[in-house]
Amino acid sequence: MTDRERIVITGIGIASPNGNSLAEMRANLLAGVSGVQKYNIRYVGDTLAGVCRFDPMRHQKRKDLRTGTRAGSIAVYAANEAVKDSGIDWAAVDKSRVGVYLGITEHGNVETENEVHNLAQYGFDIKFWSHYHNPRTVANNPAGEVTINMGITGPHYTIGAACAAGNLGCTQGLQQLLLGEVDVALAGGVSESIHTFGIFASFKSQGALAAHEDPAKASRPFDMKRNGIVIAEGGGVFVLERLSDAKKRGAKIYGEIIGHAVNSDATDFVLPNPERQAECMQKAIARARIEPRDIHIVSTHATGTKAGDIQECQAITRAFGTDCPETWFNNTKSFIGHAMGAAGVLELAGNLPAFQDKIVHPTINVDELDPECALPNLVLNQPRAVEKVDVIFNNSFGMLGINSVLIVKRYRT
Repeated sequence: MTDRERIVITGIGIASPNGNSLAEMRANLLAGVSGVQKYNIRYVGDTLAGVCRFDPMRHQKRKDLRTGTRAGSIAVYAANEAVKDSGIDWAAVDKSRVGVYLGITEHGNVETENEVHNLAQYGFDIKFWSHYHNPRTVANNPAGEVTINMGITGPHYTIGAACAAGNLGCTQGLQQLLLGEVDVALAGGVSESIHTFGIFASFKSQGALAAHEDPAKASRPFDMKRNGIVIAEGGGVFVLERLSDAKKRGAKIYGEIIGHAVNSDATDFVLPNPERQAECMQKAIARARIEPRDIHIVSTHATGTKAGDIQECQAITRAFGTDCPETWFNNTKSFIGHAMGAAGVLELAGNLPAFQDKIVHPTINVDELDPECALPNLVLNQPRAVEKVDVIFNNSFGMLGINSVLIVKRYRT
């Protein structure tokens, strides 16, 4: 494989409930600091959520915030921070050769709910309906806001893939680089989900909305007392480049994407299918041309629902077998909740520093491990120092039965 056929991560920008830079997020993951807090949203009332506290004015003006969306602001923040982190000479970059590929769970719900709520205050007189509603609600909005903010004239679009979307944003960026469509890909995922009451109401009606007297302990994947999902907002954007271009400019390299896969359960709207999930994992491992025992960290998707956690563990057991003594398993949602379209990229980002520090961050809030989730080498409650971390494996699954996997390897010349 030539350097032009190898795709690497050279910049990372994030807005997450427990950190607005990779360094901050990583420090909080190792220190056990949760980003979940009390939250109130109309019609639902008091609940819990993973809330981001980044400064949108760092890269936008007040007018941008009035006319744009929360998902757009998150995307703009993460994309600008990723480019800055990459060290790329942005002024010299041909912006027509830059692509923006962002995974989303849903888009437009927040803006439509807000407009209807506002309209109700004025007797549903449509003259009070915002003329910004259409550009706010089109599916490509978050990626489009990035292009306007950063002067990017290359392709932009979003990938609607439920909670598998963050991985697929990265996969799309990788594929477009390999096809020669772009030279730089800003790829990842974003979510503004906590600003729509509908998602809270829906999970609550399903009995799948987490509750706990201590917000920091509400997100409890694999624990016997877990009682549902903590909804979170957030975003993560990677700068992806061909290795040949990254080497030419002397870029720092976080890792090399060596495997990816996506498939469908074709089973149910909500309930996952462990057989299809296992097949997705196996497909990614085969594409990476490695064996399961070569993988050192598996970042699980587990959301804190009984069925979802158990079935993912069944799928992992199918895909990895029992001969993986140096494979460690963890979960990031226990810290930040479920960031939906941003989940995959944030969870992968939080694990990438392990290539350097050789520490596996834990799953927190596991007081009584569900025996059906007792994976070997599941890292619980405290970080685990290990001998080596050369390959990180990232699971993300979504409603309607969409499964995605991304595999990143420590970069070696």
